[in-house]
Amino acid sequence: MDLLSDVIAAMRVGRPHYARCERHAPWAMSHPSFTGAGFHLVLEGRAWLTPSDGEPIELQAGDIAFLPHGNSHSVASDPVGPAAVLPSAPLVGLGRDGLTDDAAAEAGARTAMLCGAYLMDRARPHPLLAEMPECVHLPARPGRHAALRGTTELLATELAEPRLGSDALLPALLDALLLYVMRAWLDERPGDTTADGWSAALRDPAVHAALQAIHGAPDRPWTVRELGAAAGLSRAAFSRRFTASVGRPPLSYLTWWRMTLAARLLRDSDASLRSVATRAGYTSEFAFSAAFKREHGVSPGAYRRRSPSTDPRTGDPRTKPSRT
Repeated sequence: MDLLSDVIAAMRVGRPHYARCERHAPWAMSHPSFTGAGFHLVLEGRAWLTPSDGEPIELQAGDIAFLPHGNSHSVASDPVGPAAVLPSAPLVGLGRDGLTDDAAAEAGARTAMLCGAYLMDRARPHPLLAEMPECVHLPARPGRHAALRGTTELLATELAEPRLGSDALLPALLDALLLYVMRAWLDERPGDTTADGWSAALRDPAVHAALQAIHGAPDRPWTVRELGAAAGLSRAAFSRRFTASVGRPPLSYLTWWRMTLAARLLRDSDASLRSVATRAGYTSEFAFSAAFKREHGVSPGAYRRRSPSTDPRTGDPRTKPSRT
């Protein structure tokens, strides 16, 4: 079972939004906070990103800045942008700054960027994203993260010269970009397996094996002893090690993941309540509904009615009628 893919699938809502922006110095853009994760990829030139609570970060061609919590920030041609701050470009389709060729020729240094956003379900934040910093800066270093660099080059090509199939390719490449960014951040984490946190849990072979067992068969009536056996540890040693890394006991995490999976099924599918309950490991709809309400504060039917789902034609969030 691919744990990182599960992390992303548990929180993603709809398709990524993006815009290609070109600016000529001096310029600045202000980005308010939003429910999701954002990124800026510098295609040409350079820029400075200033987080809401941090020092300016210089971004050069090929650099990626990933903002996992969707915090407010600004991007500018200089560490301190000009007084006139331009509004953010809408993250739909492709956009330019509207300069004519003559005006551009008289303007300052040119910067081209791909700015994007991944909408997230913040009602069930995954602990892996929660431990990420406000801004993850991945410089374009030769020989590092070759797959990530290859994806950014493909994105740049498709944006510069859209062709047949670009509308399908771009969302797929943006999804790949998110996974490669997460991989790169995990790869650059300190290798101390005694550290707390989900990233440390993924590096711990025993805890990783137990997480794979849970995610691979969330409907199975797991016991701590069985999970400990999958991890190759005694029951007591496994429980201590898992709780220290993941932040909650094994069976508590199992329930949390079942309810997260159930919420995703209710939000993004037309599966019946019985089917959702079964896939979440419950033989009784009543027991499932009671457990779901304890976790989410509302019944499964109410959750489905109030939650945006994904339109299969566009991949965008929508509201659909209840089916219990």
